[in-house]
Amino acid sequence: MPRQTNPNDDDNETDKALADHLDMDIEQAETDTDELQSIINDLDGDVSPLVSSVLETLVATIDDLHERVTQLEADVEQTHEVATTAVGDAATNDQRLDDLEAQQETTRDVAKSAIAKAQQLEADTDQQEDAEQLPEGIEPSSSPLDFFANCRQSKVKTVFVERSNRQNTYRAISIAKRWPEFATTRTDGSGVFMTKADLQTALTAELGKEPHRQTIKRVWETLVDIGGDDIVEKTRQVGRAQTQTEILAMDMATAEGLLEKRYIGLDLLENSDHKAATGGVTPVVVESSP
Repeated sequence: MPRQTNPNDDDNETDKALADHLDMDIEQAETDTDELQSIINDLDGDVSPLVSSVLETLVATIDDLHERVTQLEADVEQTHEVATTAVGDAATNDQRLDDLEAQQETTRDVAKSAIAKAQQLEADTDQQEDAEQLPEGIEPSSSPLDFFANCRQSKVKTVFVERSNRQNTYRAISIAKRWPEFATTRTDGSGVFMTKADLQTALTAELGKEPHRQTIKRVWETLVDIGGDDIVEKTRQVGRAQTQTEILAMDMATAEGLLEKRYIGLDLLENSDHKAATGGVTPVVVESSP
C-alpha cells in the first residue's frame, strides 16, 4: 500500500537538502540576510543560475518583511502615543471646564448679591402702595416665586427665556408649581418638601432628558433665591441610621397658593419682571391698565 505523504514533507526535505548543500542550519530562529547574501556571493558559480535567482529573491523578500515589521511596530508605537495624548487632553479639558463653571458660579453669586441689595431698596419703598392697587379680593404676592407662579406661564417664559436668557429661573418656577407630582407631603398635611433627588426627577420630566449636575445645583439655588420666606432650605433625617438630606420645604398654604392663578388676566409682567431676579425681592404688583 503506498505511503501517505504530507505535501509539506516534500517541502521540508527540499529545504533541508538545500540547507545541507549550503552548509546552513535550517533550525535557526532568525535569518541574517547579510550573512545569507554573503554565502550566495561566495557560491558564485557553484550553483545553477535558477537556484541563485531563487536565493536572491528569498533574501529580498526577507528584507522587505523585516522592513514591514519595523514599520508596523513604529505605527503601533505612534498610535499608542496618540491615544495617550488624547486621554491626557480629555482629562485636562474636563478640569478646565470644571474650573470655568466654578468661576462662573462665583461671578454669578457676586453679581446676584449686588443686584439684590439695589432691588430690595427699590421694592421696599413701593411694595405696600402697589399692592393696594390690586383688584379687590386678590392678595399680593408673598415672594417672586409666588408672583410668577400665579401669572400666565407663556408670559413668564417670555420674560425669563426669550428676554433675559434665564432658563433656570423659568425651570424653577415651573417645577415649584409641579409639587403635587414630585414633592413629598408631610404626614400631618402641614406642608411639602422636595429633595435634590426629587428635583432631578422633576427636571428630567421638564427637560425630557437627564439634567446636568450644574443645572440641578442652579435650579435648587434659584428656588431658594426667588422663594424668599416662602421656601426654607434645611436638612431632614429619619432615624439615626440615615444620613441627613437637604430639602426645600414650603408650608401647605404657600404651596397651594402657587396654584391659584390669581394674576392670570392681569397685565402684571410688562414692567415688573426686572424686579424678581433674586431672592427676597417681591415683584411690584400693579393692576392692569383698563
